[in-house]
Amino acid sequence: MSKVFRRSLSSLKRAPQLAIHEDSHAQFATHLNNVFPSLHFPPELAQRILTHGSHKAAVHGHNGRLSFVGRRVLESYYLLFLHSAARNQPQHDYELLSSRALNTYLLGEHVAPRWSLGRVLRWTPTVSQDLLQTHKKISSTKQPADSELEHALSANPGIVRSVGLYKVMGDAVQAVVGGVYHQFGGSVTHRLFHTRILPHILLAGKSEGVPSEFHQKALSLCERMGGLDGDLLVQGPVSNLAPLELELDTAETVQPNTVAAASS
Repeated sequence: MSKVFRRSLSSLKRAPQLAIHEDSHAQFATHLNNVFPSLHFPPELAQRILTHGSHKAAVHGHNGRLSFVGRRVLESYYLLFLHSAARNQPQHDYELLSSRALNTYLLGEHVAPRWSLGRVLRWTPTVSQDLLQTHKKISSTKQPADSELEHALSANPGIVRSVGLYKVMGDAVQAVVGGVYHQFGGSVTHRLFHTRILPHILLAGKSEGVPSEFHQKALSLCERMGGLDGDLLVQGPVSNLAPLELELDTAETVQPNTVAAASS
C-alpha cells in the first residue's frame, strides 16, 4: 500500500470526527446568533463563551478570560451611566452601587434567562448527582423554554446557591459581554449594555439592582438606542445628547480580532 493511499485512507477515517467537532462549534454560534440576530459570532469564540471552566471540555478553552474582560467592560459602562445620570444629584457611592447592580449572581438570575443560556452552557455542578435528581423531581411539574435554568430559579434558593447556578450563569453573561467587546468593539458592546442588560436589572422595590432614581434614565437611553430588540450594529443620531452621553455613544470601536487572541 503506497504512502499516499495510506494518508488518504487515514484522512477519511478522521473526517467524521472533524465534522462532529465542527457541528459542536456551530450549535453555540447558532444560539448566540439567534439571541443577538444582528451579530454573527465565530463558532470557536461562541464555544469558548459558553464553556465554563468547571466543564471537562474546558481544557480546550473556556470563558474565564472573556468573563474577566466582560466584568471590567460592564463596570466601565455602568459607572459612566451613573456619572451622567447623577451629575445633578447628591454624591453617590459608585463602588457600592456597582456591586449591587453588577453582582455576578444577580446577572445570572435576571439576565441569563433572557438569553436562554441554560440551554447551551457547558458546566459541571459542584454538588452530587443525587441532589440534582432530587431537585429535578421537585421542579418537574414545570417545562419552561429554558428548562435547566428555570427549574433552578423556581426551586429553593439554597439549592440554587449550592449548585452554583447563578454564579456560573452570571459568569456566562460577563463572558458574552467580553466576547462581544473582543469581536465587535466598544460601540456595539455599549449598545448591548443599554438595551440587553441594564433594563433587566431595574429591580423595583429591591435594594439590589439599579437604584430607582436612575430607572427612567436607563429606560430612556434604551429606547433611544432602539429598544430591547434594537439592532446592535446601527448607530443612531447623537447630536441631541449631552457631552458625556455623546462621548459614550461614540466610544472608540475596537476592530474585530481573531479568536486566538482571546484564548487562555
